[in-house]
Amino acid sequence: MRNILGLYVGDAESSKYWLSVFNELKNRGLKDIMIICADGLTGIKESINVAFPNTEYQRCIVHQVRNTLKYVSYKNKKEFAADLKSIYLSGSEEQARQNLDAVSEKWSEKYPNSLKSWYTNWDCIIPIFKFSPETRRVIYTTNAIESLNAQFKRLNRNRSVFPTKSSLEKALFLSVEKI
Repeated sequence: MRNILGLYVGDAESSKYWLSVFNELKNRGLKDIMIICADGLTGIKESINVAFPNTEYQRCIVHQVRNTLKYVSYKNKKEFAADLKSIYLSGSEEQARQNLDAVSEKWSEKYPNSLKSWYTNWDCIIPIFKFSPETRRVIYTTNAIESLNAQFKRLNRNRSVFPTKSSLEKALFLSVEKI
């Protein structure tokens, strides 16, 4: 069962914004978070480390793959995507790193910068390997929140402007009640 812990409206994503969200959750009684999966949001990793220092930060694998495939031509996307699967579906962190190096070796001449973000974000990609395959399927993507955001957009499509932040929050809350 999934629960929405809060709806937050902010001007921009930043460490300060995410820290205020996490502190508000803590003030409401949230003690600990096992893992947070996010898509590289500005400042979120730093804020997690401050508010919940024992929480694992997992980079969304689906977003990681999508961002990588932006650099790949259409004719190579299917094969390249299959090669990427060999990384994130590996049985261990060590095997994943070997597969990343193999994929990089295979494609580096044709797409020299395509895997740079995998190496740069490696510490945020590997927490998934600490969990069982069943748990990995749940935490490797932000699709649950993406789906909720899409529903918010659909339900509020006809209201492009809200007079106040409070009116937007009320509309989002009512949207959740309908879902």
